[in-house]
Amino acid sequence: MYKVGIGYDVHSLEIGKPFILGGIKLNYSKGSVGHSDADVLVHAICDALLGALNLRDIGFHFPDNEKKYEGIDSKILLKKVTTMMFENKFEISNIDSTVCLQAPKLKDHIQEMKLVLAKCMQIDLSQISIKATTTEKLGFVGREEGVSCYAVVMLKKLVS
Repeated sequence: MYKVGIGYDVHSLEIGKPFILGGIKLNYSKGSVGHSDADVLVHAICDALLGALNLRDIGFHFPDNEKKYEGIDSKILLKKVTTMMFENKFEISNIDSTVCLQAPKLKDHIQEMKLVLAKCMQIDLSQISIKATTTEKLGFVGREEGVSCYAVVMLKKLVS
């Protein structure tokens, strides 16, 4: 049995904030604003996994009004969601994601992001795709006011 889930996340960007994306810190003048570390890539993957499992969404499991999640490293949340997946007897077949960001360019960071995220989810590098695109200077992403991300996952049932 296979299950598919889609995730989406968006955060505003603010000068002077740290920019955590795909589990790594980028050197950039702006960073994501959020209750946690505001890692849109990890959040979109978490939502895609939870959606495929029919376990609601990231906000349900890790509410942004709970102090214990304030500033939390999103990789911790991803590990918890991965544990939920294993408890439900599924494993990741593949993940495809697209980060929408005008700047900075991500091409030199994607391999490191894949390494970090694959380790968190206990998967092979070949199972995770991270792509980046701009919005051709259109909308809040194009004006460098925010960053968004889409992720799709395919899960397969573990053989018992």
